[in-house]
Amino acid sequence: MSRIFKKNDPKVIKAWTFYDWANSVYNLIISTAIFPIFYGEVTKTKDADGNVISEMVTFFGREFVNTELYSYVYSASFFLIVLLVPILSGIADYMGTKKRFMQFFCYLGAAGCASLYFFDKDSLEISMLSVFMASIGFWGSLVFYNSFLLEIADKDQHDKISARGFSLGYIGSVLLLVTILLLNGVVDMPIKYSFLMVAVWWVGFAQYTYYYLPNSSHYAKREKQHNIIWYGYRELLKVWGELKQHPRVKWFLGSYFTYNMGVQTVMLLAVLFASKEIDWVKGGEWWQTKETGLIVSIILIQLIAVAGALTMSNLSKKLGNIKTLMVATVIWVICTVIAYYIHLPLEFYGLAVLVGFVMGGIQSLSRSTYSKMLPPTEDHASYFSFFDVMEKVGLIFGPLCFGILEGVFGNMRMSVLMLMVFFIVGFFLLMKTGSVERKTATPT
Repeated sequence: MSRIFKKNDPKVIKAWTFYDWANSVYNLIISTAIFPIFYGEVTKTKDADGNVISEMVTFFGREFVNTELYSYVYSASFFLIVLLVPILSGIADYMGTKKRFMQFFCYLGAAGCASLYFFDKDSLEISMLSVFMASIGFWGSLVFYNSFLLEIADKDQHDKISARGFSLGYIGSVLLLVTILLLNGVVDMPIKYSFLMVAVWWVGFAQYTYYYLPNSSHYAKREKQHNIIWYGYRELLKVWGELKQHPRVKWFLGSYFTYNMGVQTVMLLAVLFASKEIDWVKGGEWWQTKETGLIVSIILIQLIAVAGALTMSNLSKKLGNIKTLMVATVIWVICTVIAYYIHLPLEFYGLAVLVGFVMGGIQSLSRSTYSKMLPPTEDHASYFSFFDVMEKVGLIFGPLCFGILEGVFGNMRMSVLMLMVFFIVGFFLLMKTGSVERKTATPT
């Protein structure tokens, strides 16, 4: 049944933000918390006394460090997204089927999460396919989800709405994480059941979003195309050409491409870094042990991120979006330097607070800043496709560089320090964006 849609409808806006509640459990439990810890443990080789004797795994006949392989699989998933998204988002804009594509990727990602239940080190080639599929589903759905922001609300509301969405995501994902930990601790639920719970949560709560979001069929007013498959790539070339007329959008995209490489790499690999590089104490106080310490720090990051998203949204009203993002990149540089030197659990908790604060703010504000900068257009999915393609190209190189440096240096500290370069370059590109804004007298 076709629902009557009007812009700035509180029900539609609430339903849009609720998809963050639905999908963020993937980001926390699968890509950040439970699964990375699970993966790190099951891919280690231990002796009869439980001591680790090797962290090497065999993948298609070749040996890798387990975390190195993890980085490469994520890079490969982003590479496929880069190839697919232009085609699919172009078709979505042309045919008015954005919501259908968003649903498809949602269900694909949830299926990938559910299949992690069968993860087996001895069948790593098949098992890593589940990781690959879940990543594609999550990031693919976000392309279409983000592009709805321009359609459901006026630009002056985007900062607030985007921050609300990220906050809901952090709260919902922590709620499920705590539930999983309680079930694991109280009734001894095997941790692999949590992957099934993520899939059910993601698909189940997404139905509320799908019920209220418009089908977008009334946005598709295109002349008939003879080769619709390549329509998306033509749209990307069109967007690229239009960016010459919108220099502040061009410079912002360059800065986002750069600093977001660092942000997303930290989110993907922070737990594995803490697991390997922090001197956790066996049999020590609860906050000194690896198993408890990692989970506590993750929950801490998520809860602080809620405050960070809302604080930076408010700060942007005083400083403007670009200056606030510049502040965020400086904090990220500080985080990478601290991470290189820390060894103790308490030091890592302190870093987790700082990372959580800046992580929520920079993600939320980046999404809303881009949406506010866009010129008037009906090709929302194509513009957000361009945004997401740039992001995923960056994410190919972020984890890839991280993995290569770990393979070369034998630890993750040099990899973390490398991330500082992304934030420094991003800062100067944001500075350039700000100078262009002042010339055009249209601050964001």
